[in-house]
Amino acid sequence: MKKTILTLVLLSLTITVKSQSTSVEKSVFGIQIGLFGSWAHNETKLTNQIALRSEIGLDSGIWGGDFYDKIGFLMTPVITAEPRWYYNLNKRVSKSKRIDGNSGNFVSLKTSFHPDWFVISNYDNVTIISDISIVPTWGIRRNIGKHFNYETGIGIGYRYIFAKKAGYLENESETALNLHLRIGYRF
Repeated sequence: MKKTILTLVLLSLTITVKSQSTSVEKSVFGIQIGLFGSWAHNETKLTNQIALRSEIGLDSGIWGGDFYDKIGFLMTPVITAEPRWYYNLNKRVSKSKRIDGNSGNFVSLKTSFHPDWFVISNYDNVTIISDISIVPTWGIRRNIGKHFNYETGIGIGYRYIFAKKAGYLENESETALNLHLRIGYRF
């Protein structure tokens, strides 16, 4: 009997329990950079597993070829609203993995608008045509230490281009691809 009680006491002293609740955080602010841009974002809790991500940033692009003197580079503003469903929070907690800063796998509906406000480029007189895209996306976010994180995602969806405002006869639509790899800092 004494051995059993001693064993139970020792086991209870060695078991550690993490007190993470299985919910996205109430609000997460951060910045991220990737190969093709930089962004500031906020994620606001809607339910225990759903957060609304709002984002403003600069998307980048490059171009080149035989017709250009040098490789072209541009940055243009983007505004994004993206509801995200973090579907594996309970599984991560059961395996004692972190969910702070909304670390987990997600499915989202990324809606982005590129306004024709300004363009930063190494060429003169570069303009863009405003567009809006809606792309269902699957992705993951993981923490690196307390404040840093990385995120990757992939999705395919729809893009509508407001070409008439730029002088073309008709607006256009096409398939849109969302492929991103970002590293970020959470405040």
